[in-house]
Amino acid sequence: MGFVRALFLLAMVCVAAHAKDYPKEEGAKAEGPAAASGGGGGGSTHDVVKLGGKGDGKTDSTKAVNEAWTAACAGTGKQTIVVPKGDFLTGPLNFTGPCKGDIVIQLDGNLLGSTDLALFKSNWIEIMRLESLEISGKGKLDGQGAAVWSKNSCAKKYDCKILPNTLVLDFVNNGLISGISLVNPKFFHMNVFKSKNITIKDVTITAPGDSPNTDGIHMGDSSKISIIDTVIGTGDDCISIGPGTEGVNISGVTCGPGHGISVGSLGRYKDEKDVTDVTVKNCVLKKSTNGVRIKSYEDAASVLTASKFTYENIKMEDVANPIIIDMKYCPNKICTANGNSKVTIKDITFKNITGTSSTPEAVSLLCSDKLPCTGVTLNDIKVEYSGTNNKTMAVCKNAKGSATGCLKELSCF
Repeated sequence: MGFVRALFLLAMVCVAAHAKDYPKEEGAKAEGPAAASGGGGGGSTHDVVKLGGKGDGKTDSTKAVNEAWTAACAGTGKQTIVVPKGDFLTGPLNFTGPCKGDIVIQLDGNLLGSTDLALFKSNWIEIMRLESLEISGKGKLDGQGAAVWSKNSCAKKYDCKILPNTLVLDFVNNGLISGISLVNPKFFHMNVFKSKNITIKDVTITAPGDSPNTDGIHMGDSSKISIIDTVIGTGDDCISIGPGTEGVNISGVTCGPGHGISVGSLGRYKDEKDVTDVTVKNCVLKKSTNGVRIKSYEDAASVLTASKFTYENIKMEDVANPIIIDMKYCPNKICTANGNSKVTIKDITFKNITGTSSTPEAVSLLCSDKLPCTGVTLNDIKVEYSGTNNKTMAVCKNAKGSATGCLKELSCF
């Protein structure tokens, strides 16, 4: 999403990373978070209930969860924060490193984000500056966003107030997120920024199709990001790949409802960096407004290149725009349509894309007349319009490349 850059201008507040040392006299009972969690230098478990959290869905458990983090971040070895079964209501959780050990968050229960926007300076759960992170379990991160979606004005103006994202990884290396669910965020479900070697696997992401700006997974200025065997249904992009991202592997993802698997928006802000080496394979898109999409602003403010993308073995089920490159992206008419694009799009391969389109235009390559798309390959594209009275078609403007094994109507070149 174009709005994401505002998220990265937030102040980065450092949180104390070391637990308080408690005196231990022989025979005396230790007190404080370290004692409640089990303490120890070789690895510890920190249970938010033992630290005062209550899983009744009503009691504010922010203090208990933050204490669990403080103790875990101070410990060496494997440090596990346990959220047991139950519903734990919290305000903002700022988990800041660097930490001494490897952090594991075992989410067996559910965390509920407070609906009081006055509590939030930025995001709900923000994890920063870690070298090893694992979040796993069968629990949920429930943003309870329906209560505040009416406060979102970003469709109308650039300088809108960004509502809290559910889970943000900033400057995190070597991360695994698996098994958990994210539901009904106030803004994005997950936002990955300046991070490396992150795997998101077997995750479920759910929000209504009409919920505003509820992107499933957004990433920017990051590298080596894998999203595997994940189910995403949202009111915006299922996955959005922002500027400065490279080495993305998306496999086994089911998307719908939502706006598809998108690269961009590109070019909205100055000094954006290139996007390269993106692979999307073995995915299914169901009744989404787009399938696989690359979008850049027509009045782009940055000079950048999007290149080396491969989309392969993708099934479309009544998708409105199954294959689309849109270099004239201008949402809600809040940009200038002057045609002065500075974004170069090249070396893009679409291979074995099958299924149905809910509109006649199964392929749309809408490139700039000043910077045409080059090196576009269409191989075995067999997506057919599912309606009546119109024929399947491709709309190709200022695109250069080759087509083989495609439906005759979709050859483009």
